[in-house]
Amino acid sequence: MVIKEINTNRIASKRGFWLWVALSALVAINIAIFWQMKNFAHAGMSVLYWSAVYSLLWDRRREIVLKTDFFSCIFGVVLIVTTLVISSHIPTTKESHIHSVSPFFFSLGLALIASGFSGLKQFWRELLIIFFLGIPRVIFNLFTDISPLTAKAASFILYYMGFEVSRDGVYISLPQGTVKVYEGCSGIESVTYVLGLSVICLVMFPIKKRYTYFVPVVAILIGFFVNALRVALMAILVAYGNREAFVYWHEGDGSLIFGMIAVGLFGGFYWLLLSGKDRKNSSFTPDDSFF
Repeated sequence: MVIKEINTNRIASKRGFWLWVALSALVAINIAIFWQMKNFAHAGMSVLYWSAVYSLLWDRRREIVLKTDFFSCIFGVVLIVTTLVISSHIPTTKESHIHSVSPFFFSLGLALIASGFSGLKQFWRELLIIFFLGIPRVIFNLFTDISPLTAKAASFILYYMGFEVSRDGVYISLPQGTVKVYEGCSGIESVTYVLGLSVICLVMFPIKKRYTYFVPVVAILIGFFVNALRVALMAILVAYGNREAFVYWHEGDGSLIFGMIAVGLFGGFYWLLLSGKDRKNSSFTPDDSFF
């Protein structure tokens, strides 16, 4: 009887180890794809999000119950294989929405293999974080275009900076030149990244419940207006004919700098909340849910 119990524990331990290996391999493949596509911003944010997930899993490694069933395992395997097959048929020369949503689906598949449908609630925090890594960005890109709103905000900034500016839809005109705010420059990526960061902070460093729904709104506003400031800067550079600087802030490292500014601003805001009077213990307890 004792021997049987020891063997069962060993099997469970080995299964947990191989699940860690499988997750790490899938994560590495996904990040490598974005790196190959030269989408360094998403690759970098992926590292941040996955670091949070690994931290949560490691802290609870002795509490996670690895108990599944045949149907859940089959469904999880099918989900992972389907995600890999579809992703493998998409060239890495151009970014696809499939690459953005695949981390959530292969994570869901591994969670099903680990604990079945009945045990998914063990991983709700990790799955929530990975959901916000790519899926909101895809949803926004498919169903809405905030380029006109971004153009309006950038024009507003230019006007109060003293520039003679006019706007026609997504076109921002200064006396010396005009720029068009394309969908890719609308700020969706910046907004969704900072929004996801707010979810990570709320999960890992809980605060008073009255602030929990306010924090994502602030994250969205920070991401949006920092990008609007970037668009305003590019409009000025075009107006003054500084093509080299425009390329730097539009496609080069300059675009990453504004992303870092947005992340830094939100980090400072959340730190102020944590260090205020209503600060709660930052270690997670079962009652520290932001729902």
